[in-house]
This record gives sequence, C-alpha cells and structure tokens, in this order.
Amino acid sequence: MRKKEWADCFELRGRQLLKSIQRRIKAVLKAKGGFNLVLVSRKVGGVRDVSTSSTLCTKVRGNSKKREMSEKKLTRHFVDHRRVKLLAGSGGKGASSFHSEPRKEWGGPDGGNGGDGGSIIIKADRFVKSLAQVVPVYKGEDGESGGSKNCYGRNGSPTYIRVPLGTVVKEQGKTILDMTEHGQEYLAAFGGAGGKGNRFFLSNENRSPMTATPGITGQERVLQLELRTMAHAGLVGFPNAGKSSLLRAITNARPAVAAYPFTTLNPHVGIVKYRDHEQVAVADIPGIIRGAHLNRGLGISFLRHIERCRFLLFVLDLSAPEPWTQLQHLRYELDQYEPGLSQRPQAIIANKMDLSEAQEKLETLKSNVSQRVIPVSALTGQNTEELILHLRELYDGYLQGGGNG
Repeated sequence: MRKKEWADCFELRGRQLLKSIQRRIKAVLKAKGGFNLVLVSRKVGGVRDVSTSSTLCTKVRGNSKKREMSEKKLTRHFVDHRRVKLLAGSGGKGASSFHSEPRKEWGGPDGGNGGDGGSIIIKADRFVKSLAQVVPVYKGEDGESGGSKNCYGRNGSPTYIRVPLGTVVKEQGKTILDMTEHGQEYLAAFGGAGGKGNRFFLSNENRSPMTATPGITGQERVLQLELRTMAHAGLVGFPNAGKSSLLRAITNARPAVAAYPFTTLNPHVGIVKYRDHEQVAVADIPGIIRGAHLNRGLGISFLRHIERCRFLLFVLDLSAPEPWTQLQHLRYELDQYEPGLSQRPQAIIANKMDLSEAQEKLETLKSNVSQRVIPVSALTGQNTEELILHLRELYDGYLQGGGNG
C-alpha cells in the first residue's frame, strides 16, 4: 500500500476517534447538568490536536456554616419506642470426613465441629440519645461449618444493639429489664450451638463413625424497647407555660423557644451545676393537655417520661385567667396515668412574673395552695437563684431518702 493510502487510512480513523470522543464528552457533561462545549480541531504536524472547554451549570458552593436543626427535624430523629425482632445466628454444621495420607490410609475420623451462632446483645450507651438508630429486625451472624483435619468452624460474632440510658426492655407487655447504667448488657437472643463432627462420635465401640449433626437454629424473640427520660427533676406544665425558657435560664440546655403551644416535641435534659461540683438533671417534658392520660395530644407517649423523675416542678402560667386551676388539672392527669405520681416531692413555680398583672395573680395563687410558690421570670431571669437553691434542697432530700445520684 502506498504512503498516501496509509495517510488517508490514518486520517479516517482519526476522524472516527474524534467523533467518538466528542459524543462521550457531551454525554458526560449533559449528565452533570448542562454544558457549554467548544471543540477545536486543527492539524499540527500531521497530527490532529483536540482541545475542549466546558462550563458546568452548577451552583457555586460557599463556605456556609452548618445550620442548627429545627425542633421538627430533631423530632424525626428522636424515637422513644421501638419494636424489634431478633434472630440470633444459627450454628454451623459438623463435618464428616476421614483422615487419609500416604502410608496412612486409615487415619480415622477427623471431621470438626461447627461454630456457634452469634448472639444478639442489647447494650446501654450514654452517648446514644434516642432509639432512632435501632432497626426493626436484627439477624445474628451464623457459625461456620466444621472442616476436615479436625478443623472447627469459626463462631459467629455477637451483634450489639446500642440503646440510651433509661431504656426499658419489654416482652409481650411485661418488663424484663431496666437499663440504667453505662455499659450494662443484656443477652437478648442466644446463638445456636454448632453441630458435631464425626470425630466427636469416635469411641471404642465405633471406630469409624459416619455421623455428623447440623447446627441448632438461633433463638428468635420479639421485644419492645421504651425510652424513659432519666432526670432528677421534671418540668411539668401546660403548653406555652414557659418550661423551655425556664430550662434555658437555669441549665446548659438549649431547647427551641417560640410564642406558640407545643414548641417542644421531645424531652430535653439540662444540667444544673453547683459550686461543690454536684449536678442535678432537669427534664423539659412536652406540654400536657387535659385528657393526656387518655392519649390526647402528646398523651401517654410523654407521660411515661415523668415516671423517671424523682421530684416534680409544676410550672404555672401567670398569663392564664386562673393559673391555680392549672395545678389541679396537672395533678389529675398525672394521677390518672399512675396513682400517686403527683405526690412526689415537688415545687410550684409561678412563671412570667414580668407581666403587669402577674403580682395580683400570684397573691391569689398563694392563697389557693398550701405548698411553697416560687415566682420567677424565665424571660428576664428574675428569681431563678431561689429556684436553683430550692432544687438543690429537693435533690439533697432525695439523696438522704436513699436515692443514688
């Protein structure tokens, strides 16, 4: 073939290759959201040179700071009850084999046992805050089968379910365990035992056993996990009474605050720190409404968080027409949920003292109740010191009564 024919052949192949490259570039840029493509082809020294320039139609990413999650978004991640199905791993089957090597053909049985199945363990972790990461079904790892030459199968690794402190484990409505300590473990489902290889059945009566058993199926259970907030004191009140603002004023917690009811959609726990390094945990329980014990409003799903509180702080709204009636309704709802719950050590907090009509209502409130009333303003911080000191008195009384802090 002549030189010119060779050159034409190479030029034709070059054009085909160029078109293929163009199609690929266009497809890639189009998949990325639009493009402005310019292809320039020129012949330099007998070789075609291709250059491309493209401008992707994408948004310019700035150094935007990570925004704090809103209360509604946080609620999606806060889960206080789960129903889980546990399937522990099954044991591996035993092996049936006989040893054989040169000059030792009848070496006898050498089948190893199978490995045990992996168990499922529930573990309390103080760094876990809700049950959102708990999935509906857990399957343990199966044990491996045994092998020849007396090789045992590997055991299945245990599966851990990490839950927050204060998680109650129930089965068919009956409480099994209350997980209150960091690192506490509960063996929820046992892994199945591994099968036996034929070496296990070797005896003087049977020198060549052929028997090998399969592994045992792992335990299967259905459990209910319920998270109940663990705090020394619980702020109990009707919606928009100022519980979240009060928690912000006396602790390091930062719950959402807004001028509408049901701002708080899940419990928040803050810590009050004292000079002697003692710490008291205070929980902001979402607003209770009349009929909460009948599961109205947020209902029973949050009434159960009050069960774990050692003493109660009733927050009354002085902007209401008759704030003293709020106390009666709150105690009624608590007692209907659990008899005697409202009789725990308590304090009555009259909030929103910064309002003009608050002083007059405070005097009427004191005349209608026999307990001590602590007037505060969560907005301005007025008299919060008295509340913090009284909170410490309740805490010290709780410790003297045999509680552990």
